[in-house]
Amino acid sequence: MASLNPVLLDQLNRALLPTPRPKSTRRDIYLPDIPGKVHAVIGMRRAGKTTFLKQLQADRREENPPEHAIYLSFDDDRLADLDVSQLDLLLEEYYRRHPDLRDSVEVHWFLDEVQLVEGWERFVRRVSDTERVRFVVSGSSAKMLSREVHTSLRGRSVATVVSPFSFREYLRHREDEPQEPPERWTPATRSLIEERFRAYLRAGGFPEAQGLETRDRIPLLQGYVDSVLLRDVVERYDVSQVGALRWLVRFLLRNPAGKVSVRKLTDDISSQGHAVGRDTVGTLLDHVTDAFLVDLVPLATESDRRQSRNPMVGYPVDTGLVQAFDASGRPHTGHTLETAVFNELNRRGLDVSYVKDPVSGSEVDFLSRDYEGNDDLIQVCADPTVGTTLDRELRALDEAVSAHRGASATLLVSSRDESRRVSHPTVTVVPAYEWLLTGPAR
Repeated sequence: MASLNPVLLDQLNRALLPTPRPKSTRRDIYLPDIPGKVHAVIGMRRAGKTTFLKQLQADRREENPPEHAIYLSFDDDRLADLDVSQLDLLLEEYYRRHPDLRDSVEVHWFLDEVQLVEGWERFVRRVSDTERVRFVVSGSSAKMLSREVHTSLRGRSVATVVSPFSFREYLRHREDEPQEPPERWTPATRSLIEERFRAYLRAGGFPEAQGLETRDRIPLLQGYVDSVLLRDVVERYDVSQVGALRWLVRFLLRNPAGKVSVRKLTDDISSQGHAVGRDTVGTLLDHVTDAFLVDLVPLATESDRRQSRNPMVGYPVDTGLVQAFDASGRPHTGHTLETAVFNELNRRGLDVSYVKDPVSGSEVDFLSRDYEGNDDLIQVCADPTVGTTLDRELRALDEAVSAHRGASATLLVSSRDESRRVSHPTVTVVPAYEWLLTGPAR
């Protein structure tokens, strides 16, 4: 008769013990409470998924005994090639020790790097149907992407994305999170927030990158991207055009808020000596977005034809990746600001597109739509004092408001001084860092 793997047994023993709450930055991530669903915590490597799982476990244990919330990690070389039957033995060993909980208490199991166990999906599906168990699974692999998990769990999963720190989380990590609303900030507080915001745009929000000097941070972030490319793209999809893939990723990260056209990308990649077709480039783009490196924003239109004929706009998952992959020294202030705003819209679970007037060609950076169908037009302008920039941005907003009746209009700028220079009857002008700190919580 098979016995429980001793390493797994040791993990269970430790998982049942009371543990202090992890000393980590609290994340503003909402885990939907939907009975009967497996929760898949996904996102780019090193964004903080493991820490988030341990925070969820600690939350559960605040009002329940330790045995009600079990955290296990399968990222152990001694568990390599673990047979899925070991998960059944693990569950039975748990209930042997706590028979009173079976069928009476919903136990939360947090399974980290569970994709390393071949066939884990079958175990999770079956146990979810037969026991009072709530699973939260996570892993750093292409097998834990949203579409992969949804398919493998046959629609029984709900995905929650963990991204690098938001600006609020970044301030909280530094113990600088303001406790008052912006209108009550002192001049000293505002100056600190503005300085921190500039640093956030440069360094980004990956937890391990916080506090590092540029010379240390850049190779760390480059290593993250290399790991994603090799493990989550090249190996997972057996990509043969590795050179083309690397060029594509560097281009997307070096050009935040840049226009992305498959046709143009194909021409540019081919000019670098990589023989690729449009279908291949389109597929590579899909892989890169699936791996959470970059998001692509489409044109806001009801016409599929018009949307397909217009480029998308690409945004890196973190502003810190821009400097890590652009050695030119360009500040990218406006585009990193725009990237930070987009990533926040993404965190808030909003549907995002960009607006382009079909007659004048003027553009608005974002049209966001919430779950209730409320629209917000958002224009990002790092420095409205340059030339005719302000007039152009406001005119684009006015045209977009006319086309999208009922939408609110917001202009986000870099500082409070800049916001005070702008007056418009229908456009709300706000420093971007205030908007980032006062938005709705997930």
